[in-house]
Amino acid sequence: MSDAIQTFRAQTGANDANIADLKTFLAMLTEANAVMNLVGPDTLSDFWNRHAWDSAQLLDLAPEAKTWADLGAGAGFPGVVLAILLKGRPGAHVWLVDSLGKRCRFLQTIVDALDLPATVVNGRAEEQAITVDIVTARAVAAMEKLLGYAQPYFQRGAKGLFLKGEKAEAELKEARRVWQFEAELTVSRSDPRGRIVSLGSLRRVR
Repeated sequence: MSDAIQTFRAQTGANDANIADLKTFLAMLTEANAVMNLVGPDTLSDFWNRHAWDSAQLLDLAPEAKTWADLGAGAGFPGVVLAILLKGRPGAHVWLVDSLGKRCRFLQTIVDALDLPATVVNGRAEEQAITVDIVTARAVAAMEKLLGYAQPYFQRGAKGLFLKGEKAEAELKEARRVWQFEAELTVSRSDPRGRIVSLGSLRRVR
């Protein structure tokens, strides 16, 4: 077992079945990425930290959460990783929401192959009537626009955990022109330049 996988296992408590699923996911992603450009090809060599651990760290911030919606799920980060790690937990389910059909077809092949507790939804995020504990997203849009996608989920009781880069604070400042919220920033454990934005409530101010 590689050092990267051993580190990931130690960070997350992942079991053998989780690791096997993630290896399969990586293999299928690598194959699909050759024709679909789902992620930067050079990032796949750092899959276990840059993608898997980056996604999995969200579980530590919401340990009681069972239901998640990943908006703009794309290549499956963080949603597929969350579904793999939540597999077998009673009541756990992840909705993988994406507006692009070919990405949804890719995600469906992963869900089917790994028998994940997940539903792929092909449509606009803000138009879905999904009730979850946590709404999340990674690399989808700037905060101001992302919060527009997420607002309906907040209205149904969700909290937000959004994976952001080093411009998170600037994005939040810009978003406050349109939205009222209290945000907590946590330094990403996969990359100290990144931030996780936690929101408990959201209201449009104009």
